[in-house]
Amino acid sequence: MHPHTTISPELREWILATTRAGHGVPEVLKLMKEHGYDPRQSRSIVAEVLKLPLAALLAGSAKGAQPGLRTKHPEAPEVHVDGHAIGVSLSVDAPALRILENVLGAQECDELIALARPRLQRALTVDSEGRQQVDRRRTSEGMFFTLNEVPLVGRIEQRLAALLGVPANHGEGLQILHYLPGQEYEPHFDWFDPEQPGYEAITAVGGQRIASVVMYLNTPARGGGTAFPEPGLTITARRGTAVYFAYEGGDRSSLHAGLPVLEGEKWIATKWLRERPYKKPAKA
Repeated sequence: MHPHTTISPELREWILATTRAGHGVPEVLKLMKEHGYDPRQSRSIVAEVLKLPLAALLAGSAKGAQPGLRTKHPEAPEVHVDGHAIGVSLSVDAPALRILENVLGAQECDELIALARPRLQRALTVDSEGRQQVDRRRTSEGMFFTLNEVPLVGRIEQRLAALLGVPANHGEGLQILHYLPGQEYEPHFDWFDPEQPGYEAITAVGGQRIASVVMYLNTPARGGGTAFPEPGLTITARRGTAVYFAYEGGDRSSLHAGLPVLEGEKWIATKWLRERPYKKPAKA
């Protein structure tokens, strides 16, 4: 095919139908290659049809990446993992999103809060060089557990691994965040922008992020939900419930925000999953 060949309606519909059926971008690209399409042109075509940044698709083919790794999207009504009957009360296609009930028990939520409280510091974000920084958009306090730091954390990591089909060592350390009235996290993406100069450094420790799980450890008196502007969806923060969303290929519909707490407080535990086994970067 010539680089400027128009995308046929049949190919466009096939790409859309294949992704709607739950196949990730890497799988679509693999199938196109098997049918004789040039990989570079395939990425351009898929980026145009799915309205994704081309740079994100190029990043997925980087040396050492595992483009075939995809999370399982739990299906309704219920999934049994680690002795938990996890209810799937809402499924959204774009972004691939699930509301998961009873991911954590009440005692587990309380124990995570108790373990985290003495270690809270101003929550940071990652800058374009891969360094952690204070960001005005994020006004909460937080802390990180190391992988399998205590038995409780290890159990939760294994539970999520079984639920989503991604090995536990592909997860970053569990982060606990604490929000007081008025505190929030303005709209943002969890995946890393491949066009930023620090992209190589950020992804050297485990590749691109492919999915997030936000677990609510308490129920705020008012406010504190998680909003997804693209599908027009707001998730109510309720203790023991989680929102899972995937964004393989840099899905821009995964834009989301932690809404301000209006009354009371909010505690969450967040797990980010990577393409490859995650190794915590050494401190400078």
